[in-house]
Amino acid sequence: MDEPATYHDGMSALQDRYDTRRLADRLDERLGRTAFSEDDRAFIAARTTFFLATADALGRPDCSYKGGVAGFVRVTGEREIAFPSYDGNGMFRSLGNITANPAVGLLFIDFESPRRLRVNGLASIADDDPSLAQLPGAQLVVRVRAQKIFPNCPRYIHRANAAEISPYAPREGHAPPEPKWKSMDFVVDVLPRGGAAGGTPAQPPSDANPWPRLAFARRRGGVQALRDRPQRKLRHTPRQSTFARTQEKVREDLRHRSAALEVDEARQGPDRARH
Repeated sequence: MDEPATYHDGMSALQDRYDTRRLADRLDERLGRTAFSEDDRAFIAARTTFFLATADALGRPDCSYKGGVAGFVRVTGEREIAFPSYDGNGMFRSLGNITANPAVGLLFIDFESPRRLRVNGLASIADDDPSLAQLPGAQLVVRVRAQKIFPNCPRYIHRANAAEISPYAPREGHAPPEPKWKSMDFVVDVLPRGGAAGGTPAQPPSDANPWPRLAFARRRGGVQALRDRPQRKLRHTPRQSTFARTQEKVREDLRHRSAALEVDEARQGPDRARH
């Protein structure tokens, strides 16, 4: 595959307007490269964050922050880097874009030095990558074949001390806590039944996980199906007391919702009869 030109016509037109074409060409000549140097490898391996730019098939852009422990992004070849995709909000905006348009841009920043490195290339994703088993918390692996690697002037980077690693960052020997937003009322009934977003295939809800039961019951026969379903008795032991109270609270909420839906269905009955 032919490598794309460093500058397209739009870039060149602005370079000519502001008399920076010679400067841009010189920077690309001296600093631009298509293979990672040893210094690039060390710089990327030390980063705990980077920004990922993607676009869909129509060119509509998206930008995402990616974080992990140092070393979560690895240079795996002369022109290749790889990084894990962790549990997120389930939108799959970045990875979804990659399936439609593999062109990506990665920006690595050291806020202490300061310093930054840009990597543009073509990405692919895999759920059977050989390295998946060695990446705690990873659901998928993204590999990027670099087409252009280059540093940028760091003068506008705000200096900051090394930040504390997020407790949610997957790593060996550490079980990240569930994020608080996953317990919010407006999402609890639509969380993946297999656990993490993008994890195991969804299964019908069970009594052990009642949150999605109302939506599932409506799809499988309406409110009556939910009301007729036998309830599983909970054993009240000291270890389960908090869980049992949570379950009872959820069940009470479901009963209120069921009653409200029955009222709605009753009100709509005459309208259905007239039609």
